[in-house]
Amino acid sequence: MSNHHIALAVNGKPVEADVESRLLLVHFLREQLNLTGTHIGCDTGHCGACTVDMNDMSIKSCMCFAVQADGAQITTIEGIAHADGTLSAVQEGFRLMHGLQCGYCTPGMILRAARLLMENPDPTEEEIRQGVSGNLCRCTGYMNIVKAIQYAAAKLHETPLVEAAQ
Repeated sequence: MSNHHIALAVNGKPVEADVESRLLLVHFLREQLNLTGTHIGCDTGHCGACTVDMNDMSIKSCMCFAVQADGAQITTIEGIAHADGTLSAVQEGFRLMHGLQCGYCTPGMILRAARLLMENPDPTEEEIRQGVSGNLCRCTGYMNIVKAIQYAAAKLHETPLVEAAQ
């Protein structure tokens, strides 16, 4: 296998590495950067547990090679909280509205919800359900996930979106 040198930013920090052509981004994040919050659920792109934000888009990191992330800006669950360690509005919503049970889908769901709210700061319930439809939860029935995202949207209306995302 051939190795490729990549340079990217992960959670705002520059990262450089030599990676095999076939290495998936999810494995790069978990095994080489030790960012294990990104979960591996299905390895087929169906469940969304591996969702991260890459260049202002939600992607399933099990469907992306690490070499494809060369030059990218990536945010994982480890980078979603505020710089001072306080929870983001979405994380707070999931905690307060009981938007999780087993927690396996939660990192990917939170990343997708955060991107959804950046794209649509005032989504309807239907838009929320559609917006997270690529992320499967086998425990909750989605009601509290929807409530968590609605909570975060309301909270973000109190704080400017740019400030809340930092």
